[in-house]
Amino acid sequence: MSIERRQFPQFFITNPTPCPYLPDREERKVFTHLVGNDACELHNVLSNAGFRRSQNIAYRPACEDCKACISVRVPVDQFHWTKSFNRTYRHNRDLISHFVEPVFVEDHYSLFAEYIDRRHQDGGMSDMTVLDFSSMVDESAVKTNLIEYRKHPNVPLAGPDTQQGDLIGVALTDTLSDGLSMIYSFFDPTLAKRSLGTFMILDHIIQAQKLGLPYVYLGFWIEGSQKMAYKARFLPQERLGLAGWESTRG
Repeated sequence: MSIERRQFPQFFITNPTPCPYLPDREERKVFTHLVGNDACELHNVLSNAGFRRSQNIAYRPACEDCKACISVRVPVDQFHWTKSFNRTYRHNRDLISHFVEPVFVEDHYSLFAEYIDRRHQDGGMSDMTVLDFSSMVDESAVKTNLIEYRKHPNVPLAGPDTQQGDLIGVALTDTLSDGLSMIYSFFDPTLAKRSLGTFMILDHIIQAQKLGLPYVYLGFWIEGSQKMAYKARFLPQERLGLAGWESTRG
């Protein structure tokens, strides 16, 4: 067997399981492992082909009788800032975001557990343990970071030491060759008026612009799924179809 053949990624397919987004349907996924020296390059190629990452696995739906899951990404230089988006961003102007290393932090897990308990008790992550959360954050062969969202400290300290403000939200985000890919985000569920989920996407759009990256990848949008409906608000956006990425304004 040639070297080229051994290095070509192997793809697998899961058995059918109940769909977590649409009733009375089953889902299957095709997946491969992101390992080795070529993991980042493979991740870039697969992300452009509509795959998502979970730890060191890249996957996408492969359902036999359903094509509802559609990969979406936002072209940041074309993004339309509506009045609602501007209000949300201004309402959170007391927050600061910064990239940190993707390592387990107890405060992150505490916020994650509270978020899941209040917002997604029946979701697929409801039974995640500390070790599961640590694996989600730590296990990656690709370029990834956590982005912390904190309140401005009340009394900033001078010099190299700084006082950190309260932790409000966290995003696990991959950096691709052409954009930022939002893998998972969570936030303080008691601050509903802040619309933190929306704000964090808006901040990623700004961060991508600063980094000179053209896209923010939002994962799968599923028409008919209330859980995924929010993604359709970020326009214009590109959706992956049979002819490739196609732009839509609604």
